[in-house]
Amino acid sequence: MSSIAVPSLGLAPRRAWLTDLPVLVVAVVWGASYLAAKDITTADTVIAVLVLRFGLVVPVLVAVRWRGLRALTAAQWRGGALLGLVLGAIFLLETYGVVHTSATNAGLIISLTMVFTPLAEAALARSRPLGPAGSGRTSARPPRPFLGAAALSVTGVVLLTQGGGFTAPSTGDLLMLLAAVARTVHVLVMARVKAVQGADALSLTTVQLGGAVAVFTLLTAVPGTGGAPWTVAAGFGARAWAGLLFLSVLCTLFAFFVQMWAIRRTSPSRVSLLLGTEPLWAAAVGIALGGERLGALGLLGALLVLAGTGWGRRAAA
Repeated sequence: MSSIAVPSLGLAPRRAWLTDLPVLVVAVVWGASYLAAKDITTADTVIAVLVLRFGLVVPVLVAVRWRGLRALTAAQWRGGALLGLVLGAIFLLETYGVVHTSATNAGLIISLTMVFTPLAEAALARSRPLGPAGSGRTSARPPRPFLGAAALSVTGVVLLTQGGGFTAPSTGDLLMLLAAVARTVHVLVMARVKAVQGADALSLTTVQLGGAVAVFTLLTAVPGTGGAPWTVAAGFGARAWAGLLFLSVLCTLFAFFVQMWAIRRTSPSRVSLLLGTEPLWAAAVGIALGGERLGALGLLGALLVLAGTGWGRRAAA
């Protein structure tokens, strides 16, 4: 599907562009979030920064969705809490990962989620028989073009992480790879927990973020996990506060509201394609503002990742 085609909802080109622009802005700020997180976070302040980042957002979401939260059933609260645990693991892996690798690598490696998710769905589908029990029929494998796209993306990641010569991938690269796997798990759990499938999306997001913040807060009490959030905040200068507010207000609060707004006005596929440009912006921001360099192998790897994930989205559609 072409990312510039007018969706089937019949939107006029001008209206479609007005809807697309905020979504594209979300992709840009998400791409820039890796450099912003790297700029204000160290290995000793990861958990404190996560508490601050989402602690600023959750109260706003609770106030906005108070009625929706009260309408959730006990099963939906439990499902949201479970998803919150997975979401907390994702943010921990991503933030520790970006501390130990470049913002460019982080944004590109995490894009492998778009390849891992259909592969995982196909693997789960093959484990369930089709037709009557015992018939032996199983679901079809992913289409060959998708498998080719997956291979292209993985090759790209290998080259990307070896831009300075063939060495073992950095700790940050491996953490970002695990974060991509965790994102895949999050999508699969969300699709299979029946209790949350009928829940209001923004209310469910609020429960998930609240659960993640609870996990981060509990971790601050564990020895060796860094300073208390208020201690870290007290040491922030103007630049660090600007980065934190960027992550909280634009990358979290603004992004969630824009997604909800856009999906009601255009197709989910169109929104997905626009948000899929996130790794491109991560690379652009990392190179232009972060002074990062890829080298010839790294540049080739980045292009292969972008081509592979784009091809994979179209093949899986």
